[in-house]
Amino acid sequence: MKKQVVILVTKQFFKKAFSNKGFLVLLAVFLVVLAYVTVDSWKAFEAHHHVVEHHQESSRKSWEDSPDKHPHRMAHFGTFAFRLQHPLRIFDSGIESYTGNSVFLEAHKQNTANFSEASLSTGLVRFGDLNIAMLLQLILPLIIFFIGYSSVTSEKENRTLKIIYIQGANMKEVLLGKSLGLFLVSSLFFLPAFLSLWSISFLESTSLNDAIVLRIILLTITYILFFLILCCITVIISAKSKNSNKALLSLLGIWLLFFIIIPKTAQVVGNYMYPNLSKIEFRAAIEEEIAKQGDSHNPNDPHFNAIRDSILKANNVTDVKDLPFNYSGFLMSKGEEQSGTIYSKQHKKLIETYKKQNSITNALVFLNPYLAIKNTSMSLSGVDFDTYVSFLLQTEKYRYEQSQYMNNLQMKFISNKASGSEGKVHVVKKEHWKALPKFTYQYISVSETIQNKLVAILTLCIWLLVTLTVMVQFSNRFKII
Repeated sequence: MKKQVVILVTKQFFKKAFSNKGFLVLLAVFLVVLAYVTVDSWKAFEAHHHVVEHHQESSRKSWEDSPDKHPHRMAHFGTFAFRLQHPLRIFDSGIESYTGNSVFLEAHKQNTANFSEASLSTGLVRFGDLNIAMLLQLILPLIIFFIGYSSVTSEKENRTLKIIYIQGANMKEVLLGKSLGLFLVSSLFFLPAFLSLWSISFLESTSLNDAIVLRIILLTITYILFFLILCCITVIISAKSKNSNKALLSLLGIWLLFFIIIPKTAQVVGNYMYPNLSKIEFRAAIEEEIAKQGDSHNPNDPHFNAIRDSILKANNVTDVKDLPFNYSGFLMSKGEEQSGTIYSKQHKKLIETYKKQNSITNALVFLNPYLAIKNTSMSLSGVDFDTYVSFLLQTEKYRYEQSQYMNNLQMKFISNKASGSEGKVHVVKKEHWKALPKFTYQYISVSETIQNKLVAILTLCIWLLVTLTVMVQFSNRFKII
């Protein structure tokens, strides 16, 4: 293979693209939209960041400023846990618009995440959130198809491909040159997007601890692989087609099938095969399980009466008032332990159902590079399903520790002879509220993210190797005329 020929074909394709005024208009429109989306996403992220920080500080201040009171009342007073968006949400919004970002934490009750952007927006959000990743994943592939659909067929129709072949260039060199030329032309569209992506690491310096630079490097590499695959596929389809019209129709069909129909169908099939419980059904299942095991708030519950009898026997007393600790606090801690275990069990089942639904889409990454880049992009940007589940698990862990902290305070400082929660002898000093650690949301580590999406990343590499193999090893099967 002659490298000079490949480079010559690449230069010829690149120069030819600029001879078309429509291409220049398309590039200008894309860059304007890209600039608008970048600025809008940045403003939305900054606004959300400031709102979350404000409410997080207000919620903590309200917790710490609460007066002296009974620990159990304080446990029901509760507080909020907020999730700060990952800075790369500016690049890819993923499922962020549809998931809540705050959870109210209280004793004996596990609340769901609320205040998603979708719930506070109009129905237009169902059509998708316009962001940089969406432009690169859906719009730019269509542009690549339109630019490259006639890359080889036009040479056939003009009879110039035969002349190129007679002059010493084989089909393999032509295909590689056209693919490289198309990639360079498409780089005029995605390089400005990468510039926006990399600017996040410089302007959001506080996020460097989360290895944001490594995430951006991986995003850049995977998107380059994706665009190389698209360019190779475009040139192969153009070379296999008899004329430009058939090449364009074939590429549009591929775009509709791989980018629209398959992803939507996979979601529908997943929901049909693995139906999940509704919010009411999920809560009812938990309440039913708790009712079977025992209710810590019911003084006549046989399960907790048995625990009381065993505690009295172990401490050689006949009345809970004679115990060296507050029995009500102990009872509440056991009830919290029970309800927390039941909730975790039911929540795990629900998450497994969602994972089974997503497994249909994850399995199709082998056949669809769009799904591979979409899943990888969301995961590296910290806006995927795994990230949301991690937030829910962290909030539940914190809620449980908060409730047990209050129960321990009750056991230690409240007398067994207390007949209620009113009065100075039945309260705990407010200094103990400040001693409770603040909730700090931790992003999923980069190593765990790579592990979760390793199959998708390897799939992109395999797709590129397959398309290059087709061009190199089977180029003699492509017709010149």
